[in-house]
Formats: sequence, C-alpha cells, structure tokens
Amino acid sequence: MTTIQGPTPSLQTSSGSSSASGNSISAQISRITSQITKLTQQLKDVASDTSGSAEDKKKQAELIQNQIKMLQAQLAQLQRQQAEESQQKQAQQQSKAEGVNSPTASNQIDIYI
Repeated sequence: MTTIQGPTPSLQTSSGSSSASGNSISAQISRITSQITKLTQQLKDVASDTSGSAEDKKKQAELIQNQIKMLQAQLAQLQRQQAEESQQKQAQQQSKAEGVNSPTASNQIDIYI
C-alpha cells in the first residue's frame, strides 16, 4: 500500500483589526491564491497517479479538496475585509472633499467688522 504525502500548507487565521495592513491583506490574498493553485495541481497529480489503491487516492483527494475549501473561505474573508477597508478610505476621502468652504492657507480670507 502506497501512501501519498504532500506538503500541508500552514493555515493562518487573522482575527482582530489591522489598521494599516493594506499591503499585508494583499500579500495574504496572493499567498492563499498560490496555495490554492499548488493544491489544485496536487489534486490533478493524485488523480493521474497510477500507483496506490483507488481508496487511498480518494482519501488524498478529499483531504486536498477540504484544504482548498478552507483556503477559499479564508480568501473570501480577506477579500471582504479588503473591500471594507477600501470603502472606508473612499468615504474618508469624500468627506474631506465635500467641504466647499474649507479654508486653507492659500485661500483664507480675513474679514474684520
């Protein structure tokens, strides 16, 4: 009986607020995407492997599919978090731009009565 062992990616869950982590969210998204790609390739390799029993292949394929599902859920969560942060930044920028009569050093008028 041959057991097919593949590298198991470490899963990191991020719970908590990250204020200035725009780059780290993007990095996490790209890392998870590459892990999904590697696992998908492993799944193809398991399916095309001729050694081992069908039952072993089925178990290995199920394990890989479960890992892919977990990574996809993490990816969706990170994408939602990234979208929320982007919406917050846009709202902050719009609220700054809405003030028509906001004086600056170059357009301030002193009025004396």
